[in-house]
Amino acid sequence: MTSQLNRRSFARHIVAVSSSGIIAGCGGSSNGSTADSGGSAQSTPAGRNVSEYLSNSANFDGDPTVKTSADVVSVKVGAEGNGGAYAYAPVAVEISTGTTVSWEWTGNGSTHNVVSEGDGPLDSGSPVAEASTNYEHTFEESGTHLYYCTPHKSMGMKGAVIVR
Repeated sequence: MTSQLNRRSFARHIVAVSSSGIIAGCGGSSNGSTADSGGSAQSTPAGRNVSEYLSNSANFDGDPTVKTSADVVSVKVGAEGNGGAYAYAPVAVEISTGTTVSWEWTGNGSTHNVVSEGDGPLDSGSPVAEASTNYEHTFEESGTHLYYCTPHKSMGMKGAVIVR
């Protein structure tokens, strides 16, 4: 009987702790972005942060490239990383609201694209290889947007845009 009470007490404690985390705002939002500060430690609704999401991206050093004063930021698609031309550069960028990010294909590393992780705004379409390919998106709201290249996601070709 004592072990049953201990299990019930333990279960109540776990429910209370879990619920308080969600109430305190640790549950994230349902759209794949948050507006909290914290740079590379910013949480996403899946419970992962930017550093965790990019942990298998060879060219991520733990800090985003800060471009908060730029109107347009360029990200190379097919940059060196992850064992070839299978990276975005910069891999993570911090920008201000109203900034346009322009993904520019290098023509290296086969076909690539830009697709939001989860239910986000980014979708450049089918993977392409041509160096003349560009894809742009203007970020009007603060939040964190995680993205990847469909054919090379498992290799670590992932990126993040942190909008302040």
